[in-house]
Amino acid sequence: MTDATPVLSLVILCYRSEDFAAEFTAQALEMLQEYGIEDFELILVANYLEGSEDRTPGVVRALATTDPRICCLAEPKKGMMGWDLRAGLQSSRGRYIAIIDGDGQVPIDDVGRLFEFIVTGEFDLVKTYRTTRADGWKRVLLSTAYNAIFRTLFPSLRARDINAKPKILSRAAYEKMDLSSDGWFVDAEIMIEALRHSMKIGEIPTEFRRLDRRSSFVSVGAIFEFLTNLLRFRFRELFR
Repeated sequence: MTDATPVLSLVILCYRSEDFAAEFTAQALEMLQEYGIEDFELILVANYLEGSEDRTPGVVRALATTDPRICCLAEPKKGMMGWDLRAGLQSSRGRYIAIIDGDGQVPIDDVGRLFEFIVTGEFDLVKTYRTTRADGWKRVLLSTAYNAIFRTLFPSLRARDINAKPKILSRAAYEKMDLSSDGWFVDAEIMIEALRHSMKIGEIPTEFRRLDRRSSFVSVGAIFEFLTNLLRFRFRELFR
């Protein structure tokens, strides 16, 4: 990795991606070239559960040896998705920071499209919202209900599909945020922090593809976490 500050840090969450991490990284590099983004760093987050047979850390470490612009984070997990995401953000150095899940469910080109929006200076944060979904009616129903509850509790936040990624934000916006979630609530926490600091938010549509390589990581426990944290954060904001 070079010492210069890149324009874009692209954080890719690679948990249990294994060999697909290499394919997705190749797609990311191709996308960056197509959009003319030459000054960047890729942060591949491959944190793992100790004792697991997850091969992702080895795959990602090998990728990091092929290009100085690729950074590998592969540590024993002390949390779940939120912990991984925050670790990637903390390691980033770019003027803009993009976050995407590395499972291929959303087009990597979305990052380039978001980048073109945020560099105009009109927004502090730009995100996607899913207009088409191929992940099954149960996930669609849960997401619809969750977003409805979020809008009820935080009606002044004019944004759709709170959990959708990729998201991209400016360095200044990120440095104002106080993120603490270690689990699946972290996407909502980003949006709540954006609301708290009166940030300008932009949105573009995307598609959400079917994931056939593995089952979803979203469990009943994650859904309970969403709802519990929504209420906790709503009361916290009332007394700030």
